[in-house]
This record gives sequence, C-alpha cells and structure tokens, in this order.
Amino acid sequence: MDGNPRSDETPDTQAPTETEVEAAAGTQPESVQDGEVARLQAELEAARRRVNELARGLQDLTKDREEFKQRITRERERMLDVERGNVARTLLEAIDELDLVLSSTQQDTSPVVQGVRMIRDSLLSKAQATGIERIQVVGRPYDPNVAEAADMEVTPVEGDDQKVVAEFRAGYRLKDRIIRPARVKVARYVAPAQA
Repeated sequence: MDGNPRSDETPDTQAPTETEVEAAAGTQPESVQDGEVARLQAELEAARRRVNELARGLQDLTKDREEFKQRITRERERMLDVERGNVARTLLEAIDELDLVLSSTQQDTSPVVQGVRMIRDSLLSKAQATGIERIQVVGRPYDPNVAEAADMEVTPVEGDDQKVVAEFRAGYRLKDRIIRPARVKVARYVAPAQA
C-alpha cells in the first residue's frame, strides 16, 4: 500500500464526465429558471392588478371630486337665488307701496305723481333685469303654489269655478322659485236657485 491507487481498483465514487456535468447543469438551471419565471410572472400579474385597482380608485376619486364641485356650484347658485329673492322681496314691497300711491292718484298728472310713476317703473325694470318676473294669474285656474286666496266671489258660470277673478297683490318668481305668491280673489261656482 504505497498510497497510489491501483489501476485494477475502482473507487466507489467516480468523477463525473464532462457530458454528465453539462447534462446536470442544463436540467437544473432550466427548472430553477422556470420556477423563477413563474414567480416573476405571478408578481407581474399582482402588480398589474394593483395598478388597475389604483387607477380605478383614482378615477372614482376624480369623479367624486367633480361631482362635489358641481354640487357646491349648485348649492352656491341656490344660496345666491335665495338672497336675490330676499332682496327682491324688499324691492317688491317698495314697488307695492308706490303702486298704492299711484292708484290713489290715478287722475293726477302733477310732476310729483309722474316722478313717482317713473321711480316705480325704474324699480320694476331693474327687478325684471335681475330675472324677477311677474306671475300672471288673473283669468287662470287658481293654483295654491302660486297664489294665496284672500277672497272669494260667487259665480253662476260653471266654467269660471276656481278661476282667479282679481289680483290684490302681484306675485313674482325668480327662475322657477316663487319669491312672493300673488294675493287673489277666486271665483266659486254656485248653481243658480230654481224658482
């Protein structure tokens, strides 16, 4: 036993040949690569789903923001209309007082009455320029949303039942909102007595 292996002896473990090394190296990295590719594809798909979720969330947030801005704009317009209505109501009361003065001096043509008439007409035209319009109710069916019934008149004509026959105070609207209902007299049909 001189320490040199003998040629007729074969060791239990033999060094792999080059082709065996190449074959082993080729199969192992492919399975490792396939696993790595599958893992990366799964991560990529998860990242895509997350990006899509975030994009949808951003779209929803943008939509909510736009709806909020529109709601705030509508609310601001509504508040402005309410304030315009409050100012208009005060202006309309002044116009009513001028109308009362003019109705008591219908035949008077003095410069003072003409000046009052000019002021009344000027105030009314300014009110109309802001979008305030007078409600026409006389001769139309009575609508409690537009007018207050202050008096009733009996009529023998069945077709005139529930129609407005006179206006005591004019009614006004601003856009679709009634800022002051008209005060009116309404006809009520009563069948004539048979003699």
